[in-house]
Amino acid sequence: NNFNFPKIKEIKVSGLSEEENIKLSKRFNFLKIESLFFLNKSKIEDVLNSNNLIERYFIFKKYPSSLEIKINKVKYLAYVNKNGINFFLGSNGKFINANNETKKIPFLFGNFKNHEFYQLKKIIDESNFDYQKIKNLFFFPSGRWDIEMHSGLLIKLPKDKLKESLDISIKILNDNKFKNLKIIDLRQKNQVIING
Repeated sequence: NNFNFPKIKEIKVSGLSEEENIKLSKRFNFLKIESLFFLNKSKIEDVLNSNNLIERYFIFKKYPSSLEIKINKVKYLAYVNKNGINFFLGSNGKFINANNETKKIPFLFGNFKNHEFYQLKKIIDESNFDYQKIKNLFFFPSGRWDIEMHSGLLIKLPKDKLKESLDISIKILNDNKFKNLKIIDLRQKNQVIING
């Protein structure tokens, strides 16, 4: 009856910036009255899931009195403007306030659903197309995308067969006969229109 389980003394968070790690670890101070033996993991998960900078996390209990939380930070994939404020769209599907921070990632335009962007991003990643060369992505109500490159080239993609269309674009871009192109239009089936 008199046995006391040791209370949590140390909570270590890693994976974010030093400032963000400290800030997040302070949010777990409420756990210091608890024991690792009876710790409710859902309380920790609630705090972690509310942080937009976290993509994945791993929780380790180090007996008798330490808790370690390792975090995989979200990757910023694109900018989105919502109500006049710029946000990053993260790899975790969440919007993160950009706070005037700049990254070399595309700006997204149009009324798209997040999963539509992630489908396009996955197809780009599976192709040999260089995502870092994209300046802007435009989504249209018909469900198709245009890609504007940093070079000024505009690639008009069809709604379907995106990977094949990107592969055709890469072949054209790698051909010396087609330097200084302004537009590659792949919207028509079995037809490519180029404009120099």
